[in-house]
Order: sequence, then structure tokens, then C-alpha cells
Amino acid sequence: MSLLRALLVWIVIALLGALAAQLLMSGDPGYVLVRRGGVDYTTTVINAIAMLLGAMVVVWLLVTLILLPFRSWGRYRETKAQSRIGEGLDALHQGHYARAEKLLAQSADENPHYEPAARIAATQAAIGRGDEAGARAHLDKFGDRHPATRAIALAELALLDERPIDALTALDTPTAQPLPPRGLALRADAWAMTGHAAEAYGLLGALRRQNALPDAQLEIREIRWAAASLHEATDANVLAERWEALPKHIRTETPVVLAYADRAVALGWNDAALKSLETSLDARWDERVAARYASLEVGDPAHRQSRMERWLNAHPSSPGVMLGLARLHHMQRDWPNARDYLQRAIDQGAGSDAWVQLGDGYAADGDERNARLCYANALRAARNEPVVALAPPPIAPRDELIEPETRDAQGLPYMHGDAPPRSTDRF
Repeated sequence: MSLLRALLVWIVIALLGALAAQLLMSGDPGYVLVRRGGVDYTTTVINAIAMLLGAMVVVWLLVTLILLPFRSWGRYRETKAQSRIGEGLDALHQGHYARAEKLLAQSADENPHYEPAARIAATQAAIGRGDEAGARAHLDKFGDRHPATRAIALAELALLDERPIDALTALDTPTAQPLPPRGLALRADAWAMTGHAAEAYGLLGALRRQNALPDAQLEIREIRWAAASLHEATDANVLAERWEALPKHIRTETPVVLAYADRAVALGWNDAALKSLETSLDARWDERVAARYASLEVGDPAHRQSRMERWLNAHPSSPGVMLGLARLHHMQRDWPNARDYLQRAIDQGAGSDAWVQLGDGYAADGDERNARLCYANALRAARNEPVVALAPPPIAPRDELIEPETRDAQGLPYMHGDAPPRSTDRF
């Protein structure tokens, strides 16, 4: 149909040209003389134009007919490649990896326009059937073509094998620069895996500008990389610099504040660790932060006790604060209050840690039976098994509470107000 349409267009153009020449030269048709081989050919200008247009149509038609088989073969190959890539992608989606790899590789070889998508999909099919060497072979066929696409695929393969250094090497190839959004995301993940979370955190701005990841995933990565960068701080100055560079809303996130507190304590910044935990709890209550604050044995005990008592009034069911107060009272040799806090914490689901502390308290108090029960309950709680009730404190029998001089000769106690009889000897 396309050939016929083109032919009709050319015929219409020729007719319109002849008609236009006829109208323009109706008064004077002109004269054209062509001499070839001693023979003169004469005609009017209008007829010459008409013959020229006709000759052009004939030449075009002949060229089209000659090229028609080649064009038909090219269209057939393109249609076949389209069909193969479609079937291959569908097979890949359904998990027919061997068939998908074969179809996609053929499509990539037959049509260069489909090569990037087809080779990457063939690589994924090879990975799906566990053939890493085959996947790399597909990528090697790119040669110097599509360097960014090849670098991203190589980085994905490396990260699947937990080889972040190889992933960074592939992504840092000069010909692959500037990296597309997917490449930036992989580069940030590779930096984080190599223990350079600060480098990954520094790429967040570029990731947001290029919409490389959804906002929800970017928020998760921001918190994770911020916490990891604090853990990686080698000295107090680096820790303080990274902490101050974080946005305020990130500094109250639980993983971040816990990472800062742990690292600050490890570097001897006890006051900074306590302050960060206190600020976070005042801004937003979190039981994990409260438990971490209660577990620290640094700073002024009186200050920490007053803080935890105030928090316990606001959050009376917090097992972490109860454990912290119990620990402080136990350090002050106030076993009754420590025991009460531990019992309350256990009732609130404190678990094995509370049982261990309770066992230590009973052991220090000389109650070995309850101490053993507490340690056993700690193991049961860790295995989510039912715990055993503690033995009540021993109570002396009522008769043993009566002094010996208040008993009669038969061992019976005197009634209240009675005087013991005088002993008489009878014969």
C-alpha cells in the first residue's frame, strides 16, 4: 500500500506541474531543442517538463522495485526482532529463563536499536538461572557501545555477589559518566557496603534531584546511612562534625541517636551521649532509646534518677525506665525498691534482662532459691516459654514466735493476761 500511495503522489505531482506549466505558458509555449548524435529533437517547454517529470517517476519506480526485496527483508527482520524481544520479556517475567535468554540474545544480535534493552534482559535471564559467567558474556558483547548501561549492569552483578569495590570500579568508568539516576543509586549503595556511609550520605542530594529512588526509600536510606556514618567516626571531632551536619529531624530518629550515643560513650563523651538521648526522649518517646539511657552507667546518678522518675510519671508502663531505676536503687543498696521496680518491669514484659537483674539481687540478698528461679526464668523468657512463680519469703511458724517462758509445762501457750503458775513439787 505504501508503494501505491507513493506512486499516486508522484503522478499527482507530475500532473500538477504540467498543468501549472500549461497555464503559465499558454501564450508562448516556448521552444526546446535537444541535439544528440547529429539528430535534433524539438518540443515545447511544457512537453519537456512533462517528460522530465514522467522520467523521474519512472526512475523512482524502478529504484523502488529494485530495493523492494531488500526493504521487505529488513522489515521482516525488524518484525521478527520485535516479536522475539516481546516473547523474551514475557518468558523472563514468567520465569522461563533459558528460553527468554535465547530469544533476547537473538533480538539483540539482529537489531541494534533493541540491543541495550535486549542484552540487559538476557543478562537478567542468565542471572535467574544462576549462570553468572553467561551474564557477564552478554555484557561483554556490548563492547564500547552503551557504556552507562553496561556499567550499571556490571555494578548490579557485583552487588549481588557482595563485591562493592568491583561495583564502584564499574561505575567509575570514564566513558559511563555522567551516571544516570540508577547508576547514582547503585554507587551510593556500594559506598555504604564498603564502610563509607558518609560518602553514600553525601550522594543523597543528587539522588533527590534526579528522582533516582522513591521518597520513602530515600528516607530509609538517609536514616540508615546517617547512623552508619556515626558508627564509622574514628575520633570525637569527626563524630561531632557529622552529628552537627545532620538535619534536626534526623537527629531524633531512633537508629541515629542510638548510634551517636554508643559511639560517644565509646569515645568518652558521656555527657554528650546522655544529652542526645535526653533530647530525643523529650522530643519523641521511644522505648528503645529509654532502655539505652537506662542501661548507661555514666553521668550523675542523681540527675539520671530524677530524669527517669519524671519520665516514668509520664509513661508509667515503660519497662526500660523501670529497669534503669531498679539498677540505680540496686547500686545504692536499696534492694526493696529495686525489687519492686524489677517486678513492675517484668509485669510490663521486660523479659530476660529483668529476670537476670532480679536474680542478681536475690543472690546478693542471700536468697539462693529465688535467685536460681530468676536465672531459669531468664532462659525461659528468652525462649518465649512460660515462667515459674517465685517462692514466697519464708515465714516463721506462729508457735515459734511465742517466747519459751510464755509456755506451760505441756508446751501450750498461756492466754493473754494469765500469769504463769508457780512451780510446785508434788510427791
